[in-house]
Amino acid sequence: MNKQTEPFLLDATAEQVSQVGISRPHESAHLHVAGTATYTDDIPELAGTLHAALGMSTRAHARIKSISLDKVRAAPGVVDVLTVDDIPGTNDCGPIIHDDPILARDVVQFIGQPVFIVVATSHDAARRAARLGTIDYEDLPPVLSPQAAHEAGSYVLPPMHLTRGEPAARIASAAHQDSGKIHLGGQEQFYLEGQISYAAPRENDGMQVWCSTQHPTEMQHAVCHMLGWQAHQVLVECRRMGGGFGGKESQSALFACCAALAAWKLMCPVKLRPDRDDDMMITGKRHDFVFDYTVGHDDEGHIEGVKVEMVSRAGFSADLSGPVMTRAICHFDNAYWLPNVQIDGYCGKTNTQSNTAFRGFGGPQGAFAVEYILDNVARTVGKDSLDVRRANFYGKTEHNVTPYGQTVEDNVIHELIDELVASSEYRARREATRAFNATSPVLKKGIAITPVKFGISFNVAHFNQAGALVHVYNDGSVLVNHGGTEMGQGLNTKVAMVVAHELGIRMERVRVTATDTSKVANTSATAASTGADLNGKAAQDAARQIRERLAVFAARKAGVEPSEVRFNDDLVSAGELRVSFGELAREAYVARVQLWSDGFYTTPKLHWDQSKLQGRPFYYFAYGAACSEVLVDTLTGEWKLLRADALHDAGRSLNPAIDIGQVEGAFIQGMGWLTTEELWWNKDGKLMTHAPSTYKIPTVNDCPEEFNVRLFQNRNVEDSIHRSKAVGEPPLLLPFSVFFAIRDAVAAVGDYRINPPLKAPATSEGDPGRRRRRARSRGAASLSWRNDRRKRAPAGAPGLSPLGRVDGHGAGGRSRRAPPLR
Repeated sequence: MNKQTEPFLLDATAEQVSQVGISRPHESAHLHVAGTATYTDDIPELAGTLHAALGMSTRAHARIKSISLDKVRAAPGVVDVLTVDDIPGTNDCGPIIHDDPILARDVVQFIGQPVFIVVATSHDAARRAARLGTIDYEDLPPVLSPQAAHEAGSYVLPPMHLTRGEPAARIASAAHQDSGKIHLGGQEQFYLEGQISYAAPRENDGMQVWCSTQHPTEMQHAVCHMLGWQAHQVLVECRRMGGGFGGKESQSALFACCAALAAWKLMCPVKLRPDRDDDMMITGKRHDFVFDYTVGHDDEGHIEGVKVEMVSRAGFSADLSGPVMTRAICHFDNAYWLPNVQIDGYCGKTNTQSNTAFRGFGGPQGAFAVEYILDNVARTVGKDSLDVRRANFYGKTEHNVTPYGQTVEDNVIHELIDELVASSEYRARREATRAFNATSPVLKKGIAITPVKFGISFNVAHFNQAGALVHVYNDGSVLVNHGGTEMGQGLNTKVAMVVAHELGIRMERVRVTATDTSKVANTSATAASTGADLNGKAAQDAARQIRERLAVFAARKAGVEPSEVRFNDDLVSAGELRVSFGELAREAYVARVQLWSDGFYTTPKLHWDQSKLQGRPFYYFAYGAACSEVLVDTLTGEWKLLRADALHDAGRSLNPAIDIGQVEGAFIQGMGWLTTEELWWNKDGKLMTHAPSTYKIPTVNDCPEEFNVRLFQNRNVEDSIHRSKAVGEPPLLLPFSVFFAIRDAVAAVGDYRINPPLKAPATSEGDPGRRRRRARSRGAASLSWRNDRRKRAPAGAPGLSPLGRVDGHGAGGRSRRAPPLR
């Protein structure tokens, strides 16, 4: 049997047929393939449904002097136009701090901020009319970059500071000192299904909202506050999302509130589905960061002291910037012991979209900085970057306390790296890349291995809780409802597997229903990689209670002790009794045994002092590492990922097939963030990368021909669900290896004695501002200039075709042209 599909030993009875720890298809995979999976926009529209669109600001920072909406109201199909004055309750949808208006009142704070709502008889009619509004502005000075915000002392939250040891003194006394600036770009979530909400009034001042959201309870709260209602009046439902990645944790609230406001005002169902361009103009992205660092180290590359200043682009409001910065600070150490460290975090207030959660939630940004620093250190001391990284790894029994005070008790990074080095043949391939580069003047190869240590849990302790309901019907079938949301990551599949295993029945007997605030209340967001951990445990608790009741009933029938009753493979055995699970359920129902139960779970051991940035914010750590090899054309900036090997720690995986898929997807998504997905605002503060035509996400052509992904065989030391580990966010850090492999290839031009000042994303086109200035000044000559450079390449340069393509070199001969100038 394949190593990845072999069942793990379980905590249950040894003879039980396992329903977890094996590969199973996603529970909705057949619906996805057939196109019959119901997303919010697929819900059959109720009679009288109207459609909404948003009128948006065209200024980055301005005072609204007047608004003329006469042309909007007169447009074909328009039923009504709503402004901030129509909101009966609180004009705010901020998840933590109340600084995020649903509709702008007196001042607009970014280009794309919603100002009014158009309600019309069709989607197109609403969109067309929304562009007819006329707003008279008085421009105010905008702040358009995190650096400018930092220089002005403009922040959405107070700065955060964390210090351990004597970093300044240790840096000063170290054999080597280095300092510099690191630029790390943001990232658009680019979910396949955009933001959408559909609201319908219900009797007695009620409202039902179908919303593509990772946080139904937050949507319930936001709608209630806006309408001035109580929570029991609003029901929010989400069957599935076509992707979320954090972009639907808090920012779906604006769309839910606008749809609900229109539905309340007009007393009819209203759907709000923004166009992709509008979606990208309105919503926040991953925070881009600027890091200023100073480091001191010895001749072997050991970090003796390091100081880093982190400045993020928060956007115009706080949103989730505070927790994002906190997690960035708590992941600056990544897998490394930093005895003397100072971290200062600043959330810069800018007149751009309010940035929000994104897969990793600040962790990738923090970890990227220390990896960049160590990459520099390795070149400074003339050592392999892997050896320098290993020299700084956390220890097992000493040098194992994080800067924020948590002891690392589950460290497997040493063993995991050893396994990956062997399986990826890193040492031999590193020598081969050096040999290739020595004879190749134009094309250069690079290779890198980078590790991952990622903390699992919400930074805010009370979010680490979950509830679930499990119903056993009298035919033995089972219905489950829990507080998590399905966004394609397989949460419902894993929860169904857990319940099936707990009841000793086949997976086919279990069905998971849509997340619904009227069934499981006060839920946490499906975020921070906690979906399966929290909801799996809650569902297991509910199923266990039912099983125990059935065991007592069966034991009484068989004349044995309840501990002797076995549930296995749809059969229940007790002494001489052998009965199907369905038959036992029918008999138990007749005997008035309760066949439903609620379950609840809270993550133990967590405590956190935000004011001191000290405590235990994480229940456990997930580990991983990846090895990437790239080929770079030094004339055009084109590059190609030749091979990637990833080894990820998912503990005792609940479903290896789904977990491997998550690792693969996270790797490619993270690679896009660091190499092609460039966000760019013009001098007026307008986001210019607001559509697929101007924003490049990875495609299948960007995937390596050889892509080896395996799960590290491990057992969570903590009592997580069946000793598994979270796999949503941690693997997004694995493609750090791609970026540093590119950097390794570029460094080859200088015989590995320089540290290339490479920014992320490391696009083939270079700096966007310089590129566009050049394009404006030279026009078509820019393209000729590039072609001239290509022509200067030696005719016999290995792998360079006449058209300047990068051709294979062991990657199956695939090729990709450099993207054209935007």
